[in-house]
Order: sequence, then structure tokens, then C-alpha cells
Amino acid sequence: MATSRDDMEKDLTFRRYEEGDHDYKRIGDDIFNEDTSYKCPTYVHRTPPCQGSCPSGEDIRGWLQIVRGIEKPSGDMTMEEYAFRRSTDANPFPSMMGRVCPAPCEDGCNRNNVEDFVGINSIEQFIGDSAYEEKFSFDNTAPLSGKKVAIIGGGPAGMAAAYQLRRKGHESTIFDDHEELGGMMRYGIPGYRTPRDILDHECQRIVDMGGIELRMNTRVGKDVSIEEIDKQYDAILWALGCKSGRKLPVPNSDAPNCVSGVAFLEAFNKGTLKVTADRVVCVGGGDTSIDVVSVARRLGKIEKINKEDRPEQVIGGYVAHDSAFAAAREGAEVTLTSLFPKEEMTAAEHEVHDALHEGVRIDDGVMPMEVVLNDEGRAIALKMAKCTMEDGRPIPVEGSEYTIECDLIVSAIGQGGDLSEGLESLDNGRGLIDSDAFYQVPNQKGHFVAGDIIRPHLLTTAIGQASIASESIDHYLKHEEQSKRPKVDVHHFELLQKLNETNLAPEAFEAAEEGDMRGTAGASFAVHNYEDRSSAEIISSERLFLGHFPFTPRIKRSSSGPSAEEVLGHFAERGVGLTTEQAVEESGRCMSCGMCFECDNCVIYCPQDAIFRVKKDQYTTGRYVDTDYDKCIGCHICSDVCPTGYIDMAMGDH
Repeated sequence: MATSRDDMEKDLTFRRYEEGDHDYKRIGDDIFNEDTSYKCPTYVHRTPPCQGSCPSGEDIRGWLQIVRGIEKPSGDMTMEEYAFRRSTDANPFPSMMGRVCPAPCEDGCNRNNVEDFVGINSIEQFIGDSAYEEKFSFDNTAPLSGKKVAIIGGGPAGMAAAYQLRRKGHESTIFDDHEELGGMMRYGIPGYRTPRDILDHECQRIVDMGGIELRMNTRVGKDVSIEEIDKQYDAILWALGCKSGRKLPVPNSDAPNCVSGVAFLEAFNKGTLKVTADRVVCVGGGDTSIDVVSVARRLGKIEKINKEDRPEQVIGGYVAHDSAFAAAREGAEVTLTSLFPKEEMTAAEHEVHDALHEGVRIDDGVMPMEVVLNDEGRAIALKMAKCTMEDGRPIPVEGSEYTIECDLIVSAIGQGGDLSEGLESLDNGRGLIDSDAFYQVPNQKGHFVAGDIIRPHLLTTAIGQASIASESIDHYLKHEEQSKRPKVDVHHFELLQKLNETNLAPEAFEAAEEGDMRGTAGASFAVHNYEDRSSAEIISSERLFLGHFPFTPRIKRSSSGPSAEEVLGHFAERGVGLTTEQAVEESGRCMSCGMCFECDNCVIYCPQDAIFRVKKDQYTTGRYVDTDYDKCIGCHICSDVCPTGYIDMAMGDH
């Protein structure tokens, strides 16, 4: 959990000593006492918790190092392009994810133990928006294999899979039952959060790689059968997403003006829903519910509306509102209800703040009890009660019942898949598709799955699953056995790859010519005193020297969000991205957990001058310092003062 705002704005929260520590120890007393275990510094690369917390496994520390200027691109490539290349190794949608991802990486950031997390999302948006402005394209030089994969669904999972498969040389066809690509990024999130020009560009950039065919307005199972797909393609990836919303688990929730959050947002995003109702209640507490109430406040209502133009008729797909409705709309009363207190809602804190600023009423700590109907069978109110949580289930507080009068009830309490019309054989009984650890569909050879249709979660989760699924498909197409997935399953920094990039690869190893191989620290056929544990370990804050880092306030994106009086008809983007200077400065707050960031502490504090900077013509990221074993006495001061936990005391060359 991040440090509280009050503490952040007062003083540092890191303390070198705890209450009760009273013995003062002079570190100088031990400086010249050699370590009898003969341990010397070894440089150990581990995965930082931001990356370990990222469902798509981005090399976050890597692209922060690039933006801040520590890791330099080779040749004449700009910082912006190099950061884009590193970022999109895992995620081809940096602009979109930088805007809408709830950022579990920021919750995991070790900087929370100093004052406040690094603004990872805002820097990712900067990388994506820079790529949009510069019109960077993806590498499509991998020769085509002759294999072709059917991808069912053109959302984040399907598009990410097409991207990763093309990088491996495999063609694909994307089948989607919508007119345009993007899935939930387009039809589940309003355009003022995912600007359509940038979304279009990020989707088209993938298609422009070539070898990616589109079959839009095509529903597999209905318009084309699974059997036909099986015959025509070498593998199938199911990336259907979850477009069916759950209805409220209370009496009368099947009233015509009780609709799901996903249906409400899809009608809005398709442009058919122009106005909403006089009084709207949304039950939820997550990001979808915030989008619903924010859209409802922007759309407003019309005082006297014909029955056939009621919002539920549009959301149900029976009619479409005329655009002239927009000229006559007025502000609507919008209420969001949540089982949890505001501070515990799953929606992002700033999204909750924006909704309140826009005039949404939030009733928290309450649960729905019953939909109240009129004589026509339409909902006219929602009966609520205060609640407590016991074993994860809400329990109503006796005597706390009250009603919220309403004309439209929106349920945003979860989503499910739609496996009707020819896809019933894939249904695991819960409206979802089963998956194994390699994202293969069990007992369905050549069938793979990724995204919400496995279990509804985040967009970035779908992207990460698509990346692993594409690897599994690649192995399948090459008739290769699957290897065990690593414990920390992310896109790791690879020192050997970096050495090759900078023309510093180790020389060829000729065993016959080397002779006595004891004490090989001076040899050039291997990378010395470096160990890569990134696939096995995530580095915690306990391994860091947090006292190195001064109190540095986070540079936040500014917001141009409308007030309650301005929100009607306000569809401009709320956030304002960081400038280049701001992005560089905010990236500088990264503590580079598990990787050297060239602070020189080990060089400065070594009493034997045993640690030295490598020569400039041998330097690259991960190879900034080295150790002279003839001078090292194993005092471990270098390890103590390393801010990033990159130095372990281990067996050296003795």
C-alpha cells in the first residue's frame, strides 16, 4: 500500500533505525577486517516489483532507465524511439495503457517506502504519445513461416497476439463481430479516456506489419463455423473477451430499464446512445462503474422523451437516438453505489475523485436489496441497505434500508462471456473457456485462449496472456515441446543481448587454448561477477539502501476535468500528458531496483579501491563497475551502500 498523502507531504518516511535501537556501531572499526569467508562483490540482476506486479510483464525499469538517460540507444536512434522499442516488446499499446491501466506496477513500486511511487503510467503515456507523434512503426522483418493462425477477437488480447505472432514470422486472421478493432478499449471505455485517433493509430500500426488479415463484422460460430476455421488455419486463438454483463442478484432486476454496464457503454461508444435518463443509479465500484456514471453525467437527459426513445431501447439495440437530442439535453441526477468505502473501491483513486468533481453522488458501504417496480413493470427505485463484509460477502445492517428513486439502473458488478450461437462446446459451464498454464485449451489440440474469456480482469492482463499464448502457438507450429514457464514470467532485461547490441559480446571460447582455467576474471570469453536471477527473484525494499534516496515529490499529470456545472456535453480528454522534461525528471525518481544505475557509491566507499568503473569502450548497462580481486578484502561495504540491491557478497576469484 502506498504511503498516505499526509505523510508524503510532511517528511521522509524511511528510517535507518527502528525504535529500540540504541547501540552505536562505528562502521570504520570493521573496514580493514577482512571477511574470512573470502566473499567478494557479485553483481546480481533481479526483477523489480513494478515489473513483477505488471500483468503484461513490461520491462518497466528498462524503459525508465532509457527515458532518464542512463541507458543509451545505439546509433542515431532517439531516446523516444528506444524507449518505445523497449516498452512495446511486451505491450503494443503504450498510449492506451498509459491512460487507462489501473497501474498495479505503481502499487508494487519500492519507492512507496520512501515517499510516493514513480508515475509509471504517465511516463508510459509519454512514450506512447511520442511514438504517435513521430509515427514510429513496428519491425516486420521476421520472414514469414507459411503458418497462419485464426484469432477470434480484435480486442487487446487478439491484437497483441497478432503483433507477437507476426514478430515470430506467423501470419494471422483476426475475426471480430464489430465494425472496428479495439474491443473493450473502443467499446467499453469512453473516448475521452481512450482518444480514438490514438487508438486507431495503435491498432493500425499492428495491421501495418503485414501478414495480418481482418474479417470484421464476422461472428465465429454463426457466420463461420469452428469446423471451417479448424480446416483453414494451423492454430486458433480464442480472444473473445467478456461482453455480457451480470445482472443484479436481487428481486425484479430483470425490469426493462435495468441494463448492464458493458451494454450501456457499448451503446454510447457506438454513437447510438445520445441521452440517458433523468435519474440514473449505477451499482458497482470498479472502473466500469466510474465510466458509466461519468458518461451519464455528460449525456444528461431530456425532460420529455418518447417511450420508444428511452435509453434501454437504445442499449438493447432496438433504436438509435437522433443526434438532435444533444441540443435539448439537461443535467441528469447520477448516483454510484458501492459495497466498499470510497477508499477501498477497486476504481482508481483519481477516477473516483473526478466522478465526485463532476457531480456524481457516491453512496458507499451499501448493498442493493430489491428493484422497486411500478404498475408497468418498470424500475422506479432501488432499495438499498448499509452493509458489512463478512468472509467476503455483504451482510445488510438491519434497520438501515432506504430507497433511491431512479429511471435507469445500471449493473456494473462483473462480466461474462457469450459462448452462444455455435460456441457452446467451448463453455466450461461458467460462460468462460478453460486454459492450462501455457494458455492452451485443454483437450483441444491447436486451440489456445487469452484475455477476459479465461477470467475477466485488466486490459494489461489480456495483453500479457496473449504474449505467452503466442509463444505457446509458436512452439506448437514448430512441433516443439513446451518448456516450464519461469517463476517470474516477464520480459526480462538480458545483459548478453545488450552486449551484442553495443558490439561488446564475449569472445569465442576455445577450451583447448585456455589451459589452466582457475582465476578467469581477466578472460574475455565470459561475463564475470554477474548473475542473472531475474527469472527467479523479485527484489524487495529490504535489500535496498533506501537512505540514499532523498524526498522527491512525484510529478503528476495535470487534469482538465470538468466541474459539475461544466460536465454536460464535455467529451474532451481529461488528462494532460507530461512534457519531455517532466517525463525525464519523473523517470529519475526510479530507484532501479535490482540493477545498477551508476550512482558510484560502491566506487567511492570502497576502502581498498578494489571497485572501479569499467573503461568507456567496455561500458554498457549492467556493466558499469568491476572488481579487482587482488585488492578486495571482502569488507562488504560496497554491498551495504548499494541503493539498488545489485551487489551481493559471493565467491569471487579467490
